[in-house]
Amino acid sequence: MGLISVLVLAVALAMDAFGVSVSDGIIIKKIKLRDAFKIGIFFGGFQFIMPCIGSFIAGFAMQYIEMFDHWIAFGLLVVLGIKMIIEALREEKEIPKDPLGPATLTLMAIATSIDALAAGITIAAVGTPILVPAIIIGVVAFGFSFAGLYIGSRFGDILGEKAEILGGIMLILIGIKTLIEHLMG
Repeated sequence: MGLISVLVLAVALAMDAFGVSVSDGIIIKKIKLRDAFKIGIFFGGFQFIMPCIGSFIAGFAMQYIEMFDHWIAFGLLVVLGIKMIIEALREEKEIPKDPLGPATLTLMAIATSIDALAAGITIAAVGTPILVPAIIIGVVAFGFSFAGLYIGSRFGDILGEKAEILGGIMLILIGIKTLIEHLMG
């Protein structure tokens, strides 16, 4: 697999993480540099690790992973999206939503990197060593997630209180897109 192909793959894989980062940026009032690094490290890290795992298990489990990866991503993103919408609609806001909490970030990073696991299987199947593609995929996801948080923050200022609802809808749409792409492709 050539460098251009790996870069195109990395950008495609980063789109879901970018979308989630934008939705997080929408609901966060003041973005700090450490927040952008945190989201970048979570998404970039998972986007790096998952192709490595996919490459490792490629030899014996390819058919099983391809059967359900999209359902896992769909389920996690839809559940997180619905949770965001419900929290936004609640009149009592005892505990503010923390989209950058470790548990939330881990779930979102897993949901958005399931495709990267499948990409690792594909990379292994064409005989390409995984380390360089995995590094490129992780770095691109880091950059897109880092920037996405700031982009979302700009939209959050414009949208006000409806921002969290929009963020939840975005997560659900990303989940639906992931499912449709896998079912139609």
